[in-house]
Amino acid sequence: MTATIRIDDIAIGGGRHLRVNQTGTPGRPALLFLHGSGPGVTAASNWREVLEGLGDTFHCIAPDILGFGDSSHPDPQPQGFTAQAEVRIEALLDLVDALGLEKVVLVGNSMGGMYSLRIAQLRPEIVDRIVLMGSGGMPGLAPSPGLIKLITYFDDPTVEAMADLLLEFVHDKSAFGARVEEVAAERMPIVRRPWIEAGHRAMFAPEMLGFSPDELAEIGMPTLVVHGRQDVIVPLECSHYLAEHLPRADLYVMNECGHWTQIEQAARFQAILRDFVMAEN
Repeated sequence: MTATIRIDDIAIGGGRHLRVNQTGTPGRPALLFLHGSGPGVTAASNWREVLEGLGDTFHCIAPDILGFGDSSHPDPQPQGFTAQAEVRIEALLDLVDALGLEKVVLVGNSMGGMYSLRIAQLRPEIVDRIVLMGSGGMPGLAPSPGLIKLITYFDDPTVEAMADLLLEFVHDKSAFGARVEEVAAERMPIVRRPWIEAGHRAMFAPEMLGFSPDELAEIGMPTLVVHGRQDVIVPLECSHYLAEHLPRADLYVMNECGHWTQIEQAARFQAILRDFVMAEN
């Protein structure tokens, strides 16, 4: 049975709000889904199928992270990846408190994975488990050609360039290609908001958010590290690094899959996520 998505703007203080997609019943295990970066990205575009598929068992929560989609945006924009992360993570923690969540399972894709690790450092008492999907976080990792294409999108912010970029996120381009122009067109109204470009340009800088082996060793929650073998945005070696140094991590590599495991291998991803969350510690 497909769960119905509820959409709300939730106040987080300071006159700000986050646009939040939810399925399932509060009081069930809470899964907080954190999307990745990219022009025009929203929680709904990243997580719709997962929210609909898991709402029968869990309380699923997927916000547009601060500065993305229909959430508030920082003004002025913090400069640099780490500075942007600080204000966005603060907003996410405010959301957890606003919703009255005592424990959450963090499910982070790409940038959202890095934010999940940082939340686990800052507020370990609220984190039950972590799922990292194509996550960054390996210090000194050079940007891949696919990531560079994402970073430089606003040098040529057209529908055609968006469609070309979206194909970088999946391995089976023939399966996704039939609707890539439709998805690209859906993103363009958001892309054209001036604060979206401003935030994108402010975010990407030479310094990125990285975690040393010692820092990872202190994150003691059960962690599932998932990566598509054919991911050209974040290389597989990053997940090998995270799984090696997180003390309670399992690594799951999906073949014939790119950066969007939750979209390209939706049923498989939902199955392993369901099993991981319901397993005994």
